[in-house]
Parts: sequence; structure tokens; C-alpha cells
Amino acid sequence: MNIWRTLSATKLYWGLVLLFAIGVLFSPETSSGKNIFLSYGNLTDVLRQVSIIGLAAVGMTTVILIAGIDLSVGSLMAFASVVTGMLLTQQGWTPAATMGVPALAIVAFMIFAGVARFIFTNLAREGDAVGHHETVTLDPLRKLWIPLAAGTIAAILAVLYAVSQVGTKFGVIGVLLVVPALGLLLGALNGVIIVRGRLQPFIVTLAMMVAALGIARLTAGQNSAVLPVYPGSNATADFNNLRSMLWGVMPVPGLFFIAAAILYAALLRFTAFGRYVYAIGGNEEATRLSGVKVDRVKISVYAFSGMLASIAGVLYVAQYRQGKPDAGAGLELDAIAAVVIGGTSLMGGRGSIAGTIVGVLIFGLLSNILQLHNINSNLQLVLKGLIIVVTVLVQERNLDGLFGHWRPRVPDRKADAGSAAVQPGNKKSS
Repeated sequence: MNIWRTLSATKLYWGLVLLFAIGVLFSPETSSGKNIFLSYGNLTDVLRQVSIIGLAAVGMTTVILIAGIDLSVGSLMAFASVVTGMLLTQQGWTPAATMGVPALAIVAFMIFAGVARFIFTNLAREGDAVGHHETVTLDPLRKLWIPLAAGTIAAILAVLYAVSQVGTKFGVIGVLLVVPALGLLLGALNGVIIVRGRLQPFIVTLAMMVAALGIARLTAGQNSAVLPVYPGSNATADFNNLRSMLWGVMPVPGLFFIAAAILYAALLRFTAFGRYVYAIGGNEEATRLSGVKVDRVKISVYAFSGMLASIAGVLYVAQYRQGKPDAGAGLELDAIAAVVIGGTSLMGGRGSIAGTIVGVLIFGLLSNILQLHNINSNLQLVLKGLIIVVTVLVQERNLDGLFGHWRPRVPDRKADAGSAAVQPGNKKSS
């Protein structure tokens, strides 16, 4: 196979391999001669540091695959960090609890009612001919009343659990239920406005970015712009588990990132929802005409993006022990850059979670290498910008197109012989 074609097919991974090799070769060493870059502690620190951006980038991947954009993930992460800090450190019906408990009830109702309806619908479809699924009808009991009952029971149980936490302070489980529920609703609000209002995703998510930042500041209060969180002191000690090493091997934030990446990769590859995402990005109108509920898919994609951004906010509090209204400044740009570096097209319909993981790791390794060499932070930004441009250039054009004119041109002897045969004076005599 042509070497240029091989390099083009695997170009997604060469940047990561090259950057890793640079880190190994030029790494500083300890006094005992140990390579610092290759040390297990340093590599796990890289994974820990990229987890927050990685979670936002995983959600951003599906958004960009449908030819959308989500500029609100940074502000949603910051808002989630403020809510997390308040839930952990303050008792009673604080603004965070007042918003979080109803949000948890709504999400619990929607999930369990939706699951019940999904189960009954698919049971009714068994034995139907292929292509006749839309003719399935359910009686009122299975279509409405049982899903409503399931959702209501789930919402009541969720409220009872959350209210029991309000009287004291929320623990890690309570926070991981309430905060993602808030993020999911705000993300879904993005999707509803985009779909129902027929507005550009850029405008809607930009408005949400500004609004979420304002809500985060109002929630934190002017006198407590930063909410310090000290597990075991002003917060429950179990929250420390979110920044620990699982069995001394894997940082817990990295586990969240890896789990989200695997789940989303499976969702995109093996489910109808994933096929719909790619189809919408490829040709939304054709997908709509084929019978796919495009609006529902788009709302779900933005809802999941908001949920992952809020989980990133929880991990931010665990890692930095504070909730800040401006914690997510620039996160949306880093997430978009990581997705694009990973080969996902901004036009939609092309990309993968594997590519996003590569893009996130490229960012993380580059930052780590520059920090190990004490490179000026402003120069780091310049180098990151150059990396983005060069990487996207390589992703959008194959290597043969980029470097083909540099290769020595091999003359085509058959073509030359054919052209010589038709030249005047070279006709064969009869």
C-alpha cells in the first residue's frame, strides 16, 4: 500500500505518538536519573488534569456531529461548581438546594416515565414486520397511566432523598444526583430553544453562556464569590473520594472521563440514536423526511452535553476544593479545539469519540511537557494555537495533498511513449 495513503489513514494518532516521543526524549530527570515524564505519577496527573476538559469534549462531540455548537459548557461547569460547593458546605434551603431538588424530581420523572413507555412500546413491536414499527399503538394504560405512575413514584423517592440531605449537608451521592440533573435541564433548554425557536445554536448557547455565568454569580453571592470546600471540615469527608486514586492505580476523575467516553462511543456505534446523530449531521432534512424524530434527538444531544459539563463541575470542586462562578472560563474553546483536533468535522456527520480522546490527550501532554520545562504561560498559549491550526490542517486535507508536490515525480514511460508515437514525423510507413 502507498505509504502516503497509510499515513493519511492513521494520521489521527501520529500527532499523539510524536508528542509522547518528544515528552520522553526531552524530559527532565530526577537526581537519581529517573525520567520524570514517564513516571507513573506524572502520567496519572495528566489523566487527572484532562478529565474535566475531556468530559465537556465528549458531550461536545455529539453536538458537533449534528452540525451544532455548544458555547455554554464552560459557564454550566462553573454554575455546577457553585451549586456543588453550596450543597456540600451549607445546610437548609439554600439557592442551590431550592434549584436542585425540583430539578432532580423533574429528571427522575422524565427518565422513569420514558423508560416505562420505551419498554411497553418495544414489547408491542415484537413480531411486527420490518418497516411497520410506526403502526404500533398502545392502550391508555400502557401508553399513559403506567409511565405516569412510574415517573411519579421515582420523583417522590428522589425528592424524599434530597430533602433528607437538605437538613444536614449533601454527601457525594446527593451531589452526583442533583448537580447533573440541573445541568441536564439547562442543556435541554438549549436544545428546546434551538429546535422550537428555529435559532442558530451559536446564538442560543452564547446566550446560555452569559445567563449561566450570571446565575452562578447570583447563587454564590457577592460576598462569597469563591465557595471553599474542605472535606472533613466544612463538608462531608466522603467527597474526598472524587479526587483519590482508585485502588492506588487510577485517579477517580480519569475514571469518570474514561467511563463517559466508552459509554458515548458505544452509544454512537451500536445504537439507533448514534446512527441518527451521524445522519442529522450529514443531511438533516433528508433524515427528517426519512421519519427520524430529529428535534427529539437534537434536544437529547444538548441535554447530555449540559449534564457532562455539570459532572465536570463536580470534579472541579473535588480537585480544586472550591466552587467559582468563573471556573469554566475558556472551557468551551478547549473542548471544541480537542474535538476538532480529534478529526470531528465542524460541518457535522464525521468524527468519533476515539478522535476526541486523542485530541484531549494531545492538549494534556502538550501542557504537561511545557510545564515540565517551565515554559512561560503566554508562550504556552501561542504554541497551543499553532498546534490547533496545524493539526486541523492535517485533518481536513490528506497528507498526499499536503506533501504530494514535494515528492520526486516519476516519469510515466508508457505515457511518454504514447505521446511520442503521435508526434508529426513519427508515423509508421504503410
